[in-house]
Amino acid sequence: MNQTIDALLGHYSVRNFEDKALTEEELALLIKSAQAASTSSFVQAYSIIGITDKKIREQISAIAGNQPYTVQTGQLFIFVADLARHQAILEEHQVDTAALETSEKWLVSIIDAALAAQNMAVAAESLGFGICFIGGIRNDVGQIAGILDLPPYTMPLFGLTIGHPIIGKEKAKPRLPQDLVYHENAYQKMNPATLAKYDEQIKNYYDERTAGKRVEGWSEQIARGLGRKSRLDLKDFLQKQHLNQK
Repeated sequence: MNQTIDALLGHYSVRNFEDKALTEEELALLIKSAQAASTSSFVQAYSIIGITDKKIREQISAIAGNQPYTVQTGQLFIFVADLARHQAILEEHQVDTAALETSEKWLVSIIDAALAAQNMAVAAESLGFGICFIGGIRNDVGQIAGILDLPPYTMPLFGLTIGHPIIGKEKAKPRLPQDLVYHENAYQKMNPATLAKYDEQIKNYYDERTAGKRVEGWSEQIARGLGRKSRLDLKDFLQKQHLNQK
């Protein structure tokens, strides 16, 4: 293995940061790293909004579940699926913008943003920073869009908080066995025995991490979390933003 792979395999989310802002040089390097990610057909259909104002961070934190690490951190980034630039270009060139309102273009913008964010995350961890993705901003995408003054053809996807970690005893959370994730030539049905073994591994992980306060397998966690409907405003928001219409 090498340092890059060691860093990837050792990843864990950090939720406790020093109250120390990233430098302009560090920010520029992280953004440059994000922009170096692959992008579909060179479309570059995303924007990154850095939140330096702590009052705005507090507003975002309240929506995202009152997570303190979105406020006390080096920098909070919001990744936005962004086809607004492309809409302006198409209008300038007198090209019909209807093609932007398709599911395909929406997916392109989401994938572009996700690839850029992962590049930034890897770059940050390679520099010794801690990171945590913030999906809670989708608890109220309309309110987040208002706070960030987002135009049509955009959608706030997730946050990424990066900072100087206050070192704890965290370790990488065990991922699914490769047998359940990697399929050769065709999709394979899940092996219940493999899943059961993984559930036991996750139970032990949570038991050790929380000193017995949380003991549940991955299947239990998934059944509890995905068994309830959530964020049902997304469809209306997408229609309002002229995204994913066809």
